[in-house]
Amino acid sequence: MLLAYRAANGALEKHVVAPGDSLPAGAVWFDLIDPSDGEEKLVESALGVAVPTREEMREIEPSSRLYIEDGARYMTGSIVTRSEGETPAVAAVSFILGGSRLVTVRYDEPKPFRLVAAKLSRACAPALTGEQVLMEILDAVIDRAADIIERLSSDIDETSRRIFEREPRSNQNQRYRALLNVIARRGDLASKVRESLVSMGRIVTFLATDGETPALGKEQKAMLKSLQRDVVSLTDHVSYLGDKITFLLDATLGLVSIEQNNIIKIFAVLSVVLMPPTLIASVYGMNFQHMPELESPWGYPAALFAMLLAAIVPYWFFKWKRWL
Repeated sequence: MLLAYRAANGALEKHVVAPGDSLPAGAVWFDLIDPSDGEEKLVESALGVAVPTREEMREIEPSSRLYIEDGARYMTGSIVTRSEGETPAVAAVSFILGGSRLVTVRYDEPKPFRLVAAKLSRACAPALTGEQVLMEILDAVIDRAADIIERLSSDIDETSRRIFEREPRSNQNQRYRALLNVIARRGDLASKVRESLVSMGRIVTFLATDGETPALGKEQKAMLKSLQRDVVSLTDHVSYLGDKITFLLDATLGLVSIEQNNIIKIFAVLSVVLMPPTLIASVYGMNFQHMPELESPWGYPAALFAMLLAAIVPYWFFKWKRWL
């Protein structure tokens, strides 16, 4: 799909470019969503830029993600998608800034794009440029990451409370399994948010420091500095959350080990408690001819009493030593 946006009457108008149509005049933002070959060629021939392929967008080295070609700036970043669901993902998005026009290439539906399109459709500057649209998208991506981090921080606090609260022992196995699942999902989301922030930070730095392209305006430079501060602050915070998730994982695994040790201790105590009665029963089970207790009327109850006493004494000793 190819969407073209242009400023008219103080708002951003969206145009869906159908196959065979030409690009609308005056458009400042061209949004390629899972583009076909024809849509890529149309944008390339009309704007004089090279649209990166999906495979090129997946490359991770900075030289393949941030570069200048024929006066146009090519920037590829990672944006978190489906963060509210069970399987969050990171989508690669390419930004091509040529002159005053912006081209975005994506194969997913990150929420910041919808937010920016809705915001600018209500009101925008009459002389809107691609640089301004790019700033709005970067700001929305970073704001969205901040919202995810706030929700993640709250979820981690709730998970911490659940780990250390007391619950019936009959549910311990299911409880620990559920907690490990929750911790794994929180850690996965935190790592994806951090990856997105790092990529956005590189784009912001690239825009702020590159000297081979026309300089940005004073307002845009100030906005880039603000975005850089936000990225650094959020990256530090999500790193702290990652450390906290690691602590919660270690604590949960420690509790699982304690629970397993308690079970093993019970078996060990039972073995020691039952060992003396077993010894007594083994002695009186021997087929010796001269065993006076076997011919006495009190031999059987005496053997039972001896086995009971041999079981009670070790148990009482363990309780006295507070080993149980």
